[in-house]
Amino acid sequence: MAFPITRPRRLRRTETLRRMVRETRLSADDLIHPLFVCPGRDVAKPVESMPGVAQLSVDRAVAEAREIHAAGVPAVLLFGIPEHKDARGSEAWSDRGVVQRASAEIKEHLPELAVITDVCLCEYTDHGHCGVLSGDEVDNDATLELLAREALSHARAGADLVAPSDMMDGRVGAIRSALDENGYAQIPIMAYAAKFASAFYGPFREAAESAPQFGDRRSYQMDPANGDEAMREIALDLEEGADIVMVKPAMPYLDLIHRARLEFNCPLAAYNVSGEYAMVRAAGLNGWIDEERAVMEILTGIKRAGADLILTYFAKSVARRLNA
Repeated sequence: MAFPITRPRRLRRTETLRRMVRETRLSADDLIHPLFVCPGRDVAKPVESMPGVAQLSVDRAVAEAREIHAAGVPAVLLFGIPEHKDARGSEAWSDRGVVQRASAEIKEHLPELAVITDVCLCEYTDHGHCGVLSGDEVDNDATLELLAREALSHARAGADLVAPSDMMDGRVGAIRSALDENGYAQIPIMAYAAKFASAFYGPFREAAESAPQFGDRRSYQMDPANGDEAMREIALDLEEGADIVMVKPAMPYLDLIHRARLEFNCPLAAYNVSGEYAMVRAAGLNGWIDEERAVMEILTGIKRAGADLILTYFAKSVARRLNA
């Protein structure tokens, strides 16, 4: 039997050849690094379920942002842990809130680093849900005004981009109108457009101290079984004025990242979430996998699926390797 003329292995023989014909290229410019900002000074409180991640006071967040910027990562995403929580999450839109102060400080010291702010109420409410309550239900429409106030306070503090993650219907339009009407038409919106009710958020809820005190978030976050609905959610957010749309989590939803890439001609982000990070770190620390190779494989897969931007807690370390 004659051997086929085509031998794909020819172009895999050396690292140089593999690099020359590589189809998907991961860049530090693709990465966004999340940070958790908390009250106090000189605070770095480790997150037990996310080895290597900590809640940081504003001064420590600025120092960490400086390292992230030096590694070549172009943007950070800020989450806030407030000093006090209440039923409405009022610290979310306080001009002296931790996210607002961190945004201003980072922009003062690192003007070229893009600051993205998470817009949601779950970290700020005493009940842990992403909006205000009417009985035991989240009141969608009553929440929109508060989200708009939060986004405006972030814009005033110097945020380059706001990222609503609450999954309330109509929130992108409400935020877009509020920004435009108050002189911030230039501020883009990165919408968590297809955000699923995922089991992979557990470590984040420890990091952000945002676990719901009762029930769950399945009445507003998406059913993991629904792909067509995810595309409708993305389309609606784009119609309301989103500039970037996101699929979250990334790894269980690579098919939807790819569908979104094919269906929508816009910047597309994917969030390599806390549970995905924790699994890889735990396996790496136990010597069960080669952590560095696994991380690069995962992020390359997310990029190959179609994501333009990847939010990941591995951003700083990966950027250092890519830029070495």
